[in-house]
Amino acid sequence: MTVTAQAPPAADERLSKPRAVDQLIKRPEIGAMLGALLVFLFFSVVTEQFLSMGGAATWLDDASMLGIMAVAVALLMIGGEFDLSAGVMTASTALVTALLATQLGLNVWLSLLVSLAFALSVGALNGWLVMRTGLPSFIVTLGSFLALQGLNLGITRLVTGSVQVSGMRETAGYESAGFLFASTFQIGGTSFYVSIIWWVLFTVIASAVLLRTKFGNWIFAIGGAAQSSRAVGVPVVRSKILLFMTTAFAAWLVGSINILRYASVQANQGIGLEFQYIIAAVIGGCLLTGGFGSAVGAAIGALIFGMARQGIVYAGWNSDWFQLFLGVMLLAAVLVNNMLRRRAERVRR
Repeated sequence: MTVTAQAPPAADERLSKPRAVDQLIKRPEIGAMLGALLVFLFFSVVTEQFLSMGGAATWLDDASMLGIMAVAVALLMIGGEFDLSAGVMTASTALVTALLATQLGLNVWLSLLVSLAFALSVGALNGWLVMRTGLPSFIVTLGSFLALQGLNLGITRLVTGSVQVSGMRETAGYESAGFLFASTFQIGGTSFYVSIIWWVLFTVIASAVLLRTKFGNWIFAIGGAAQSSRAVGVPVVRSKILLFMTTAFAAWLVGSINILRYASVQANQGIGLEFQYIIAAVIGGCLLTGGFGSAVGAAIGALIFGMARQGIVYAGWNSDWFQLFLGVMLLAAVLVNNMLRRRAERVRR
């Protein structure tokens, strides 16, 4: 009797160990990391000041103020929405704090709490209107942008007779609040602003929420397919309202840092910054269609902003070149992000 040898059973693909390159491709921020490395190396060669402690302090501070907002905007974009009022909200919250402290004589800490309540209320209203009306968040928050801009200019001019509020240094509670939001710390004899710590802390918390919690899973789900998510029990309305409130909170934090650092605020501050927040998030791996992105990637996108903006200054170039850099980076990021998402989907299969 002839015995036929049987072939060994095929290995189960589900049990195979994924390749390292495939694991990297799944990460939305991988393109931003490579871009940040290239920008860092380029300006390190072009100008010596870029690598100095003073230079690093400058571009890290620039990145931190943008990065706090970019991370919050990234969470909202992953959830499938936009907030065009984010830039002007940083000025609105600073104005509320400054007017209450300088004109009504309230303690700075109480003024900060009132401005926080104001920001969260506007964020909740934006989210509620988007979900209640079914209008695109682009339209709803554009309306909020215009309304806040008008309020900023109108109320500030009515109360102070100008478009600026100053005098924060003479208010009660300024020193202690300034220490928390606008102080500096020393590294190697160089002063670094505490905003850098706020940026890192906010990024770590946002990333942990996005990747380690049920709410983070909901954000990806509602950004990718809101109707399907609702069908399986995801609280879409509540989740999106919370995302808009998160963006408003980040705007309050940036506005508080600004008013306590500079002790004055212009009513027209923040206009146009909302596009920089979105661009930083896109450079960091977020898709405009939602459902894909990274908090860490948005922070790296802001870092690229800071390095490029200050690197161009250190190199002695015309600052107009920064706009060209932004345009090129945005187009490249959109192409790379779409490619990475398609590749990541193939890897998951």
